[in-house]
Amino acid sequence: MFSDLATPNLIYVVVSIIVALSIHEAMHAFTAHWLGDTTAQEEGRLSLNPLRHVDPFSTVILPIITLILFKVPILAAKPVPFNPDRVKFGEFGAALVAAAGPLTNLALAVITALLLNLVTAGGAPVDFMVTFIELNVVLFIFNIIPIPPLDGSRVLYAFAPEPIQEFMNQIEPYGLFIVFGLVLTGVLIPLLTNLDNTILRLLP
Repeated sequence: MFSDLATPNLIYVVVSIIVALSIHEAMHAFTAHWLGDTTAQEEGRLSLNPLRHVDPFSTVILPIITLILFKVPILAAKPVPFNPDRVKFGEFGAALVAAAGPLTNLALAVITALLLNLVTAGGAPVDFMVTFIELNVVLFIFNIIPIPPLDGSRVLYAFAPEPIQEFMNQIEPYGLFIVFGLVLTGVLIPLLTNLDNTILRLLP
């Protein structure tokens, strides 16, 4: 996905990560607030300020390491706190809060792709926009994986029968280890790459 790791491109990736994840997490917070939960607001997370959302290790250092090793950035921001018991519509409200993040990344990719079509010159701005598009598509795909605690698991949880919900609750403490295991064993990267290429081809 990210084959050219020259210094300028690495800078584009880091900046794209910070911007995209900050907006991603902010939309979790805004959606939860819209649905009646003020937890994120009380924790100061109802903001687009990257300093509210970025974690130095998981948002910057970890994706650089995994990008160099696997050509795919694995990353996370500080999770936005929310109380599923306080949002409207119960589990479905919680699913909306979860879906808001990855859908925002998809929207950012589409909007940037539309803007890119209007650009006639090349150079650094175009390179950054291309990186920003690719990064947001990766974030969308990665976060819709239905493994707890990723966003896709919360969406699946709202529609899953009780036995599956119980199973998801049991594996949630180990979810990130499962994801890393799937990456290290080579199971996840081909799937991510294929979905990434498919979505990129469909963008305007």
